[in-house]
Amino acid sequence: MSKALLKSTGIVSGMTLISRVLGFVRDMIYAQLFGAGAGTDAFFVAFRIPNFMRRLFAEGAFSQAFVPVFSQYQTQRPHEELHELVDQVAGTLGLILFGITAIGVLAAPVLVWIFAPGFAEAPDKQALTTAMLRVTFPYLLFISLTALAGGVLNSCGKFAIPALTPVLLNVCMIIAAVWVAPHFEQPAMALAWGVFAAGVTQLLFQIPYLKQLKLLPRPRWAWRAPGVQQVLKLMLPALFGSSVAQVNLLIDTLLASFLVTGSVSWLYYSDRLVEFPLGLFGVALGTVILPNLSRHHAADSPERFSQTLDWGLRWTLLIGLPATVALVILAGPMLAALFQYGKFGPEDVRMTTRSLMALALGLLAFMLVKVLAPGFYARQDTRTPVRYGLIAMGANTAMTLMLIWPLAHAGLALSTSLASFLNAGMLFRNLRHNGVYQPARGWPRFLWQLGAANLAMGLLLWWGVGDLDIWIHASARERLWHLFWLVMAGGGSYLLAILAVGIRPRHLLLQHEK
Repeated sequence: MSKALLKSTGIVSGMTLISRVLGFVRDMIYAQLFGAGAGTDAFFVAFRIPNFMRRLFAEGAFSQAFVPVFSQYQTQRPHEELHELVDQVAGTLGLILFGITAIGVLAAPVLVWIFAPGFAEAPDKQALTTAMLRVTFPYLLFISLTALAGGVLNSCGKFAIPALTPVLLNVCMIIAAVWVAPHFEQPAMALAWGVFAAGVTQLLFQIPYLKQLKLLPRPRWAWRAPGVQQVLKLMLPALFGSSVAQVNLLIDTLLASFLVTGSVSWLYYSDRLVEFPLGLFGVALGTVILPNLSRHHAADSPERFSQTLDWGLRWTLLIGLPATVALVILAGPMLAALFQYGKFGPEDVRMTTRSLMALALGLLAFMLVKVLAPGFYARQDTRTPVRYGLIAMGANTAMTLMLIWPLAHAGLALSTSLASFLNAGMLFRNLRHNGVYQPARGWPRFLWQLGAANLAMGLLLWWGVGDLDIWIHASARERLWHLFWLVMAGGGSYLLAILAVGIRPRHLLLQHEK
């Protein structure tokens, strides 16, 4: 079973790696062609609003609510009723989101004023952001329906296609930035149209694979259908609980709009680098274990449920701790090597380094939430994560108001990291207190081994990094080459260290397989 879980996680991670690499190429193009000015600030706000709602509706609340219900029907009902559920959810969700999209397009000026009030002091920037938002907002409709298709495919064990789909977003955005932007009076406006095209393309890409499973939706409105009501009942409270980190990042964007020009862009690039390991493993692992946890719950197997959570937590720490250490130490060198081209200059590297280090400190917490939250959603408990999410949001707001003055945009990132640790801690404590999760044997020794291995890797990277000014003034080739060898050395030293302290593959199997 653990081999199947690991294989599925590897498939999702592999597909995600392709997407993230293309995402880096996309962001390097952004940095070179557009820099960190008013145009990019406007686009990042215009994209972040529907993208935030996407994570709230699609990857967040909807996925966490739909997959457990789908798994229950898959386990206990005939195929005809399963197909009917997909038809009803697709039609109901689609019509609701169509209405939300129409409102979003009409209310674009109000949304820009709400989410980036600081732009009011720069009317041209505010007007450009509004125009962009009217183009990007329909992305919410397309990508949410894509998430429905992905939930069906993931629940049926077809993880590769949903994981590969985000590649299409990056391809569309690269085409828009390189070939379409020069034809616009405001070149950054082409990026908004790239988002729109990506939404349509990703949705169409899913259709043949749903057809193979004989689950291609025939959308119809069915608000009162039991399955739809069950999904909605789980989804509404999960709107807050499943995407607390994204709410916190949106608050950061709002406050950053009051700071100096470039602050929104610096936070964006920081977020992109943190999203790489988070998406590569944290999101991948959460995607894979949710259907498995849901099936264990539907089959009334609490022991297997706990063992699957334990397996996920071990792998999260095994990957998340070194990723956090490496990202904090290599923040400046990575930004200089990947983005210091064209209009993204040395000062942008220095400023983005501050926020990246602060946000990277929360990487492990972001990953833990992705693994712990399914422990609630698989049991169709959405209220508990909501309560904890609201507490974390309140803490984030309070810390932001304290940290923004001494640390500026870096204070926004640090408060998000600290709030995520609070959220992860509350989720873990609840699972333990209620007996849902029972740690397997060997955790104290495992934690000591991980600590020693990460210390060894961290010391090597710290010794090899040197001063940031050296990176900034080096040639592009020298920066990339130096970074490549540091990453190889860090990864190799960590692998050797975990072997030296005694961690073996058998220690990472599910408990009943050992």
